[in-house]
Amino acid sequence: MTATGRLPYPHVHQINVSDGGVPKRPVLEALIATTGVAGDRQRNLKFHGGPDRALCLYSQELIEQLQGEGHSIEAGSSGENLTLAGLDWEKLKPGDQLRIGTDVQVEVMSYTVPCDLNARWFRDGDFKRVSQKKNPGWSRLYARVLVEGLVRTGDAVEILVKS
Repeated sequence: MTATGRLPYPHVHQINVSDGGVPKRPVLEALIATTGVAGDRQRNLKFHGGPDRALCLYSQELIEQLQGEGHSIEAGSSGENLTLAGLDWEKLKPGDQLRIGTDVQVEVMSYTVPCDLNARWFRDGDFKRVSQKKNPGWSRLYARVLVEGLVRTGDAVEILVKS
């Protein structure tokens, strides 16, 4: 660990699941499948889930910066399945591939559209603070699962392919 209490490499900060909706609650490990995270469910399949949106990813560092701006967001509250730390988040984009833990491989497919159900985590309800169009580099990301496997909190995250 570093002086800030962080692991000295990009890693899974938190794994989050829910029975539908937000916030998602932390678990220590989860099976990541092409259909998504075992034990997780999306409330609205028109906008969430499916092969190209099997995983929602977000940055712990951005969450902390948002907290510093006065927003009450926490890991998992905006619906991300994996809260990742130690990555240059603003440089991640569709087409990039990541290895998470020893087995799981994912491909970033798209930026997420901010959801009004997340307004409660944002000062003055400004949930579009995490809009890629409004604030590039602040969006959550949707990913397709290329290789399934078990992921645990603290697992390393490695960029395999930059698009």
